[in-house]
Formats: sequence, C-alpha cells, structure tokens
Amino acid sequence: MRSYSLIAPAKINLYLEIIGDASGGLRQRSDGYHELAMILQSIGLTDHIDVRSISTENICVHCNHPQVPTDKTNLAYRAAELMARQFPEAFAKYGGVEITINKQIPVAAGLAGGSTNAAAVLVGIDLLWKLGLTQSELEELGGTLGSDVPFCVAGGTAIATGKGEQLSPLPSLDSIYIVLAKYRSLEVSTAWAYKTYRQQFGHSYIRDSGNLEARANAVHSGAIVKAILDKDVGEIAQKLHNDLERVVLPVYPQVLQLREVFANQEGVLGTMMSGSGPTVFALFKSQQEAEQVKLQVREAIIDEDLELFVTRTITHGIQVASSV
Repeated sequence: MRSYSLIAPAKINLYLEIIGDASGGLRQRSDGYHELAMILQSIGLTDHIDVRSISTENICVHCNHPQVPTDKTNLAYRAAELMARQFPEAFAKYGGVEITINKQIPVAAGLAGGSTNAAAVLVGIDLLWKLGLTQSELEELGGTLGSDVPFCVAGGTAIATGKGEQLSPLPSLDSIYIVLAKYRSLEVSTAWAYKTYRQQFGHSYIRDSGNLEARANAVHSGAIVKAILDKDVGEIAQKLHNDLERVVLPVYPQVLQLREVFANQEGVLGTMMSGSGPTVFALFKSQQEAEQVKLQVREAIIDEDLELFVTRTITHGIQVASSV
C-alpha cells in the first residue's frame, strides 16, 4: 500500500476587515458567511499528515491530540469524503484511506489547524489516486470545505476576499520571526465572534454588491500591501489590523492581556490577535529578539496554561515530506 507524508503549515491573519454581506440589509450572505478582505500568511508551525491507501473502502482518521475528533466532524475526514464523492472511479480502484494527524498546531486557535489538515488530505489523495489535479482545482475543492482551505493549499502570502476563498497571491514574506501565544484551555467561537460583530457593527456594513466589490478590491492598493511589496517589516507590523478584536478583546481579558504584554516588550514590531482568536502573535526582525520576548512573556504571565511558540513566516503551503 502506498502512502504520503505531508507538512501542513498554520496561518496567521496580517489583516482582517469585515466589509459586509452580499445579501443586503443586516443579514449575512445567503451562505452564512461574511464578506471579508484579508491578508493571510503561512507560518512555520506545522502539523504532519500521513495519508495511506487501505484495502477496504473505509476512511479512518487517527490523531495524537485528544481534543481532535476522528469522526465525520473532522475536516480532514470530510476532505477524504469529498474526494471519494468527486472521484468515485479512483475511490473504487484505489480503495479507502487512513489519515494520521500528528498535531503541533494548537486546536481552536485561529491558526487554521483544521483547514490545513484538510488541505493536506486533498493533496495527499490527489497523489495517492494519481488524479493529476492542478493547484487551482485543489483550491476549488477546498473552498467547498471551508474558507481557509484554499489558502492552506496554496500558502505563502495572499490577499483573500469573498468569504476568504478568492485568493490573489502576493510576493512571499520569508523569515519574519513570530511569537505565538495561546492559552490551551481558552477557545473563542468563530461563529460567536462574527455574529457579535454583526450585532454591534452591522450598521456600518456595505450593502450594495458593487460597492462591496470595490471595497474588497481596495485592499490591493492599501498601505499594508504596499509594505508587503516593499518587504518593509516594520511598516507591515504597524499596519496590522483585525476587526474581530473589537468584539473579542472586551469579552476575553486574557487575550487583551497577551496583546498588552507583547506591546510593552522591547523588540516587538507589532502585535495582534489572529483570526477570531484566541491566539495573539507578535512580529520581530530576528529570531534572537523573538526568543528573548518569549522568555519575557513567560516571566510576565506565570500560567502553565499559556503556550508560547517561536516561528517565522514561510513561502509555501502543503508540502510532500516523503512517499512510500
């Protein structure tokens, strides 16, 4: 039986703006998602996914993390189901798949851990079944699973609009160093964050589809994109933006505390919550500064529940580590 081992990177949001919805009024889009303008960035914190052909027609998922489900609620499982539905002849020819997830990315952290696992399964099954799908075809399949999956397939640095599935690649940012901070036991519901934002700030939503498109396109010429094009790390850090902080920080004091502690450390270029949280990250010019601030944050917040990681920006999405 053949198998592939894949590396699945996490992502952070450098920019997240909630523009509105395409359905008009204060309702969400008809598919339940908001219209967004984001800048997404792959980072070197990764899960490792093994995808192996098995002789039965089953889909089996194993994971080393007790919080990760291994049934149909797991996005990686659903990715395998999707491939079986889309390519029934290949499924009949090659049989089922066994998926083993070695999880290093924190769970429910706003880092796209589930989405990148699903992206890895799409890539792995494409290789196992010799489908020869293009990256854009894999991204399109991923978009039916979740809004972060297409980016996780592609990786690097990209503008994401629509619900996050419409990608425009940017020049990759390599080796900006990052400290990530997350309380293990703290979770923020993404659905709650967006619903609360709509309740509090829905009056400011753009309601006309033409204006929505224009506003989404405006991010292409925005200050943070210019800083990315210039590879100006300091300016990128100054232009970090996340609308969801407006609802998450007042309700989750631990997230606010992390942000404030980072902001007070020397060497931190900028700090922000990623996605709907609760992970907070800080940007640095060097690994040495990042490691130093990690120690300082550990001293400032003495709590065994707090996880801290040093990583960096990377230029790729899913990668094949090995095949057997």
